[in-house]
Amino acid sequence: MAPMLRLYNTLTRQKAPFAPIDPSHVRMYACGPTVYDAAHIGNARPIIVFDLLFRLLRHLYGPAHVTYARNVTDVDDKINARAAERGITIRALTDGTLKAFHADIRDLGVLMPEDVNVAGARPRLVEPRATDHIAEMVAIIEGLVRAGHAYVAAGHVLFDVPSMPDYGGLSKRPLDEMEAGARVEVAPYKRSALDFVLWKPSKPGEPSWPSPCGLAEPGRPGWHIECSAMSWKHLGQTFDIHAGGIDLIFPHHENEVAQSRCCFGTDVMAHVWLHNGFLQVEGEKMSKSLGNFITIRDVLKDWPGEVARLAMLRTHYRQPIDWTLRGLEEAARTLERWYGIVGDAAPAEAVPVSVLDPLTDDLNTAAALAELHRLDDPAALKAGANLMGLLGQTQSARAQGSIAAAGLDVARIEALIEARRAARAAKDWAASDRVRDELLAMGVAVKDGKDGTTWSVAP
Repeated sequence: MAPMLRLYNTLTRQKAPFAPIDPSHVRMYACGPTVYDAAHIGNARPIIVFDLLFRLLRHLYGPAHVTYARNVTDVDDKINARAAERGITIRALTDGTLKAFHADIRDLGVLMPEDVNVAGARPRLVEPRATDHIAEMVAIIEGLVRAGHAYVAAGHVLFDVPSMPDYGGLSKRPLDEMEAGARVEVAPYKRSALDFVLWKPSKPGEPSWPSPCGLAEPGRPGWHIECSAMSWKHLGQTFDIHAGGIDLIFPHHENEVAQSRCCFGTDVMAHVWLHNGFLQVEGEKMSKSLGNFITIRDVLKDWPGEVARLAMLRTHYRQPIDWTLRGLEEAARTLERWYGIVGDAAPAEAVPVSVLDPLTDDLNTAAALAELHRLDDPAALKAGANLMGLLGQTQSARAQGSIAAAGLDVARIEALIEARRAARAAKDWAASDRVRDELLAMGVAVKDGKDGTTWSVAP
């Protein structure tokens, strides 16, 4: 029997056994990127962590029984401003940025729709875009107005926060305390300082859509409504898991809960809420002003994506992570060791229980990786690492990839290796050393063993 999955739920502040609403269809949603610029390494953390959770759920419940929706925000103030600067539509901007983002996360070993979706079957991984779900947003907004949880004012539609007495249940912020300490600039059309925008008028030149609630002027959605709409469309009114960064708990996720529950009349939006911790760089908060702002692509210029993925998984997802050069170097050495063990072996049919157990304990990746270090059976090591999105290549394919990336002339190298072998057979050590030096200058390291001479791309 498979181990019981236990997850820490932000909603309850407790770790508990995961019990899906329907074990034959486990449903999961994660807040994805806002595609106006190159994604930074902090954006990679939730993508990698929740990709791991998706892999684990597929392992536990079966690939055909898990649906994962990770959204794409493709309309907001930053996107509008960037598109206007470049003189292009927001779709042209976001299409290009999303394509680059996909290239980045694929290099990080993140599963993509084309990897898991099967023709003729229900999609297992979807990436809904906000601008493709305007109709669903309008439907929710109009439902909230009819239910008395939203109102129209000055061309806006706003959520009436005090109409929901238990607002703040996710972030554990009592409504009366939030009202007393509200530092939000109070617009004259707001009934309460806490009320938030569901729909607003578009400024000249901004993208716009027909407005809900009989408003004559076209407009565009607020930020929070998009995730309520996309999760409803792809997962239903209630679903199993909602995930995202810890910075989204308030106000974004709190407002999602309010919108969805008040529109559909449900007790919960998602049963389990998961949030990953912050990322800092070499002990400091990442920021452009400090000169330590690192994009995913910056990392991938210097390190294989698999190294970056392993470096990210070494820290438990709920803890803050310090992104360091030392961590990347250690991850690279670990992968070298593991590839040396597994060689070209196929993975075992079963994932080692010693690796699976910590993963089912709230994604304890640090403990799972420690167990991988203890394995010396190639097939078992491969199976455990594969579940975590690691050791995806054979040693031979990896070596060939390194050769191709280095642009090496294999025929020339093999000829030099043979010349060196002949020199050693003749005990012409000076000639042998000269050939070794020539190979090293080409970026090739040689190793002499009992089975002969092997070579590889020099580190």
